[in-house]
Amino acid sequence: MLRILIPDDHDVVRSGLRSLIESQTDWEVVAEAADGKEAVSKAIETRPDVAVLDYSMPLINGAEATRQIRARLPRTEVLIFTIHDDEMLVRELLCAGARGYLLKSDSRLDLLSAIESVGEHKAVFTTKVAEALLASFVERSKGEATTLSDRERGVVQLIAEGHTNKEVATILNMSLNVVETQRASLMRKLDLTSSAAIVRYAIRNGLIEP
Repeated sequence: MLRILIPDDHDVVRSGLRSLIESQTDWEVVAEAADGKEAVSKAIETRPDVAVLDYSMPLINGAEATRQIRARLPRTEVLIFTIHDDEMLVRELLCAGARGYLLKSDSRLDLLSAIESVGEHKAVFTTKVAEALLASFVERSKGEATTLSDRERGVVQLIAEGHTNKEVATILNMSLNVVETQRASLMRKLDLTSSAAIVRYAIRNGLIEP
């Protein structure tokens, strides 16, 4: 029996995934989650073989959720299922521990095959994602752009979602002083001067949906 967790912030996506997955013999959806924090708690509770995660989720994004799931459950593999094909995100999610990366524009057969392969602890990437990875190596030879760590992206996402510094500290288990310091550092690093600018940056880089 292949046991699968499906975190996504869209009800219709989760419903479609559940229907598709449960149409397969010996596959079972053990839980659903509507945000990244719930995805981590549901994974710990149910210990699935595969978690099919979106990247853009409230509270904790897919990279941070992947990192936490893999740290606590090394036998649980993560398949990223998202609309984003940016090579920086692909690299970030692989570093966080994702085993596969699939685009929502890919076919249902690609998804089923990817879940099966990831369940067997095999890496899976569609052609478009593989091309994005290749392009990233080429671009790196031309000079690195400003990039953020997983934790920095998580802080930016939460700020852009309207959370206060205190709420960010609680969600990410950080001290308030650390959050305030990191927020100031991020604004200098990204050359941003207001909360509105942080929101625009987050939307532009796929950290939140417009």
